[in-house]
Amino acid sequence: MTLQIGMVAGEPSGDLLAARIIKGVQSSLPGVQCQGIGGPAMHQQGFDAWFPMHALTVFGYVDALKSLPRLIHTYTSVRRRWLANPPAVFVGIDAPDFNLRLEHQLRATGVPTVHFVGPSIWAWRYERIHRIREAVSHMLVLFPFEVEIYEKEGIPVTYVGHPLAELIPEKPQKHISRALLGLNPQARVLALLPGSRASEIRLLAPRFLQAVRLLQDQDPDLQVVVPMVNDERRREFEALLLRYPINNCSIIGQHDSRIPTADETRKQWPAAWRAMEACDALLVASGTATLEAALFKRPMVISYVLSPLMKKIMAWKSGQTRPYVPWVGLPNVLARDFIVPELLQDDATPQALAEGTWHALTDQEHRGRVERCFQTIHRDLSRDTPTLAAQVILDQIRHAKHTVS
Repeated sequence: MTLQIGMVAGEPSGDLLAARIIKGVQSSLPGVQCQGIGGPAMHQQGFDAWFPMHALTVFGYVDALKSLPRLIHTYTSVRRRWLANPPAVFVGIDAPDFNLRLEHQLRATGVPTVHFVGPSIWAWRYERIHRIREAVSHMLVLFPFEVEIYEKEGIPVTYVGHPLAELIPEKPQKHISRALLGLNPQARVLALLPGSRASEIRLLAPRFLQAVRLLQDQDPDLQVVVPMVNDERRREFEALLLRYPINNCSIIGQHDSRIPTADETRKQWPAAWRAMEACDALLVASGTATLEAALFKRPMVISYVLSPLMKKIMAWKSGQTRPYVPWVGLPNVLARDFIVPELLQDDATPQALAEGTWHALTDQEHRGRVERCFQTIHRDLSRDTPTLAAQVILDQIRHAKHTVS
């Protein structure tokens, strides 16, 4: 009988990681069948997708409510199939609301469960640790400081590093991406990343654009590159650009480049990575993009603005108005210091954003200090993530077999 591994990945980053994990597992267990919810990269490794990963994709609380019937149908379908025919192990990759519920159900029937990417309990809703303890046989975490948290709570855990640290080069090549994007190699370049959600574009982009206008008063030659995650976000940003026009602005998508390249790796990069490698500094919405920018060793100003309704929803859901830790941006969390500025809510004025960004663009001592800190973070996060994760999954299968026998 073919050995089955259940997997659920709900984001493109999880799809890429899961594909590499599948390859690592298959090298040790030829013929193993991985099935569940996943994306195109997993499919290329022979994954049997019962549902595509976009079945789990939601953007914010409002979208989650609208998508609830679809999510419930997807959940009940995969749960029913796995309860009827249990996999040798289940691997949930991120998507904690979906996966932890599923892991709890499966583990109760004796299926070992591995969860990759720990929820940010160190920042919000620490009480979720009790649910994790019940649902998860083994945690795989991205950041070294998370190990102590889970060990203290008696939850088996392995630090496997962050896959982005293996995918992003330790020594970025600014000139290559500038040439690919047709940017002036001598001018200052600012990357503008106002977020991937409609609400982020609506609330952050006007402030960012007004800040750029102030910056271009100081440096008229300042070039601005704005990566957009999809056409819908691009249209939303371009509408705001008409209201807050700036000079020397390049909006780029996944396949935008000005010269041909034989570099297959860079051809596959998301647009944001090209912008990060090409720029001198970033003005960026808080989120994973801040970690990516840190791995590209770029100084930045981190910002975020929530609507009054979203602030109330988050406070209601978490019981908090601020994270447990003093920092919001991942680079600062990892550095345990305000290595780069965070301008949030009412502090995110165009003037304050412009002043912080000008400092990031022009203060060479600050730039050097940030770069050295980010080099250390890159080394700390760099591990053979797929191999380490695959080893834990194989150990769970062997342990389950030994227990049954």
